Amino acid sequence: MSIKIFLADDHAIVRDGLTMLLQAEPDLEVIGTAADGRDAVRQITQLKPDVVILDITMPELNGLAAARQILELCPDTQVIMLSMHGTSSHVFEALQAGARGYLLKASAGASVAEAVRTVHSGRRYLSAEIVDQVIDHSLSRQLGQHDEMPDPMVLLSPREREVMQLVVEGNSSAQIAELLHLSPKTVETYRSNLMKKLEINNLPDLVKFAIKHGLTPLE
Repeated sequence: MSIKIFLADDHAIVRDGLTMLLQAEPDLEVIGTAADGRDAVRQITQLKPDVVILDITMPELNGLAAARQILELCPDTQVIMLSMHGTSSHVFEALQAGARGYLLKASAGASVAEAVRTVHSGRRYLSAEIVDQVIDHSLSRQLGQHDEMPDPMVLLSPREREVMQLVVEGNSSAQIAELLHLSPKTVETYRSNLMKKLEINNLPDLVKFAIKHGLTPLE
């Protein structure tokens, strides 16, 4: 029986390229694709694939938030994160979101099939380029040599992250409220709280923060 795969990336060329590579393998089958995280969650809950490949930076709902929702709704599905970011902080955040694998876009074509088979078998998969730096990062923390500032993203709840992405992508409080089935007042409360936590006082700085952390594909 083939491994059923769902692929989500906001760039059609990436979706098409990876789909072609995966479909060429006799034991792999792509059963669906999506261009944004929210559509990915909707389709995945219906299709229930074995493995999901998610781009971290997608519109409406980024891959990290989508992964959390997918794993809550479909706990038997294995998630692989796909990203152009190879820093330890991005990798660890993906693993904390429940991902079993992490692929760098630059080398995904050569290793995507192996990654799918690996996570489907119950093991973790990290792109070879990032394994050493992840190990070095972990060792330095254990030895007390890691003086990097804490990731401010850990201050935010999943809902606050979701609201932040929709805010920086230009949605009004009313639009966000309708999308998330909340009241506009509740959305405003989330927005106010997240900006206080991040010590950000204006929208341009919030946009810069979201882009820096790979939460939105805005250029």
